[in-house]
Amino acid sequence: MDKQRCAWVTADQVYIDYHDYEWGRPTHDDQKLFEMLSLEGAQAGLSWITILKRRGNYRKAFDGFDPKVVSEYGEDKIAELLQDEGIIRNKLKVRSVVTNAQAFLKVQEEFGSFEAYIWQFVEGEPIINDFQSDAQVPATTKESEQMSKDLKNRGFKFVGPTICYAFMQATGMVNDHTKGCFLYASK
Repeated sequence: MDKQRCAWVTADQVYIDYHDYEWGRPTHDDQKLFEMLSLEGAQAGLSWITILKRRGNYRKAFDGFDPKVVSEYGEDKIAELLQDEGIIRNKLKVRSVVTNAQAFLKVQEEFGSFEAYIWQFVEGEPIINDFQSDAQVPATTKESEQMSKDLKNRGFKFVGPTICYAFMQATGMVNDHTKGCFLYASK
């Protein structure tokens, strides 16, 4: 018998694997956090499956999302990325990854790690929600709004409250697996 999953999961194996092994699981690795922030920004205005299916291409194009390497990209590298058919070739989104890498490194310098900074928005512990259905899951929360405002003040791009909430879900800062899902975590 198939496992019951959150309603947003399709029959696509990429989605199933993402849901079952990644979404909602607490992430504390800085490079992984940078990757997810970058991918969530790339997703703006698109479906998440569009980005997930290109994830390997993104990792290759952006040097494994190493923020030190990405922060040093110049115009030649940006022009090369804008020709890469394996990623979303939106100039603002591509440039935002570079800008965000630079801001990311400043946050690491100030807080010791990006993880120490970003997890403060949930007081260091995942928020475990208790939703019956996807219809109850919000697009933003006060925490995602605070995160968005602070990230923008630090120079990050493509970090609106909705993107921040999706980032929080993806990195397990919040757990929004609904009650019928086999990964639902009751309080």
